Amino acid sequence: MAKKGLCGIEVENSPPGMTPDTSRKNMKPPSPIQVLLAEYDPAWSNLAAKFTERLEALRPIIVMVHHIGSTAVPGLAAKPIIDLMPLVTDLADLDSVRHRVEALGFDWHGELGISGRRYCTLADGAGSRLAQLHFFQVNSEHVDRHVALRDYLRAHPAAANEYEQEKRRAQRLYPNDSHLYASEKAAWIQETEAKALLWFSGWPIVSDIQKIPNDQPSPPTIDFTSPAPV
Repeated sequence: MAKKGLCGIEVENSPPGMTPDTSRKNMKPPSPIQVLLAEYDPAWSNLAAKFTERLEALRPIIVMVHHIGSTAVPGLAAKPIIDLMPLVTDLADLDSVRHRVEALGFDWHGELGISGRRYCTLADGAGSRLAQLHFFQVNSEHVDRHVALRDYLRAHPAAANEYEQEKRRAQRLYPNDSHLYASEKAAWIQETEAKALLWFSGWPIVSDIQKIPNDQPSPPTIDFTSPAPV
């Protein structure tokens, strides 16, 4: 039986297949925004919980919500925008209630470059972005990479510090364009995602000159064409 509260609901079975984005009508991609990096704020976790409560209105389609991205990593400087990853039973069901998502104040942007995602943004009255939703189906291959990167950075302060320096470097180059800022740091994220997924799955992280012992099978091939939004 499912537990009460979106952050703790368990799912016994994941539905098969991938649903094409059929909800593209009246959509426009979000415009680039200014890149403002703030020191870590413990209040971000409370904001994540607050936005999660708002999503309770989408039950029973939503079965769990993960707080992801840099605001979910204690001590890491970040854009003060909360990234949430709601997991749904079926994307087609989510598409059918797009109007309910928009009624909660979110703008709907569809897949926006990541197959199997539904991306939504929330802004305040002045137009400043507050939160971003990355909806995926519960069996999506993207779920583990988002959670793995978050947990890896939480568990490895040196990696988190390195990422903060990379973020600040990208911000200096593109302080007024969040799209170019994200592209600039994408290579770092892709490389670290690879380490994070191996760590998350229990595989040893090997350097270029180390070899996996012959008695161990090779780790699975991982596609990193779409880096996580950290």
